[in-house]
Amino acid sequence: MKFIDQGMRFGIFMGPYHRPDLNPIMAFQQDMDTIVNLDRLGFDEAWIGEHHSGGIETIACPELMIAAAAERTSNIKLGTGAVTIPYHNPLMVADRIVQLDYMTRGRMMFGVAPGQLVQDAQMIGLDPLNNRRMLHEAVDVMVRLFKGETVTEKTDWFNLVDARLQITPYTNFDMATVGVISPSGPMLAGKYGMGLLSVAATHPLGVEKLLEHWQVIEAEAKKAGHVADRSKWRLMGPMHIAETAEQAKADVRYGMCLLESYRDHINPGVGIDWSDSDKAVDQLNESGFAVIGTPEMARNQITRLLEKSGGFGCYMLMGVDWARHDATLRSHQLFAEEVIPYFRGTNTATLKSYDDVMATGYSGSEITTRAQEAMARVYAEAK
Repeated sequence: MKFIDQGMRFGIFMGPYHRPDLNPIMAFQQDMDTIVNLDRLGFDEAWIGEHHSGGIETIACPELMIAAAAERTSNIKLGTGAVTIPYHNPLMVADRIVQLDYMTRGRMMFGVAPGQLVQDAQMIGLDPLNNRRMLHEAVDVMVRLFKGETVTEKTDWFNLVDARLQITPYTNFDMATVGVISPSGPMLAGKYGMGLLSVAATHPLGVEKLLEHWQVIEAEAKKAGHVADRSKWRLMGPMHIAETAEQAKADVRYGMCLLESYRDHINPGVGIDWSDSDKAVDQLNESGFAVIGTPEMARNQITRLLEKSGGFGCYMLMGVDWARHDATLRSHQLFAEEVIPYFRGTNTATLKSYDDVMATGYSGSEITTRAQEAMARVYAEAK
């Protein structure tokens, strides 16, 4: 098993995915509660998406959520997961990101993406087939702006004239790009020394692309004079865990089939019939696409991804309402209690100390008993 030097990190990648009949007030509140709870449980990162259609992923501005979450949390890092760059002028995005870097005192992470929902692009007159090219053009400009350069650059969708940031970045913040199946994300990550958010890491196609994507990152990094860093690589996989596999299966009857049917309409599907939740759970577990079960199953899944990828820095849960909110929060708590310590080794010393005591049998209690009896005799003789 291969671990990154500083230890594996854990986080969440929040579309977020809510049932469309959920009151939007509750959806936003639950998103915030999730982030605050993850901070309390010791998770490292939360990535928040940008979407404008579909009725499922209802956060339109991740920067707003990050600003609010930063005031309610203490340690967790907060990332745009991701800003859909082709929908924005790159100078304006760079300005907002630097502001967040200051406002969060360096807890902001900047994730970028070409855009997932076709309707988002079409509503503002963009051809979605151009989005990846536009993303590459904008990132090139923003990287230069973050370095303090003055940029003059004209494309068919933005025109910068002596553009510069009026405030330089507060920190050397993390930058990352989303990767799915194509090599577009890995190419961008390698070229600019960015991290990669592999959001299809457990997809039957995506899991087999992991090594290939890392090779793309290494090749592009070498051409650009960077050293590829596995600690910047983040893999996402859907999970819902409970005390028993039966309880987990019952929990996800709430929303899994509806939400996964929606995702099949925007991403390559996994060939599952979503009309029967229990059968779908069995297929998801058997294929390795998801874990719906116990903490032990979650540990096995992450171990499998370590072997498939060769090592990565952060495992991200998928932020999705497969289960009711209270059951989801319980799933996150079980993950923090029984999965995170397994990979970080944070309970190794406590378990060893416990084993050391238990290995002595009852000798410790016998010694304590003799000491108590001796003190009682001393007291009796002094009277």
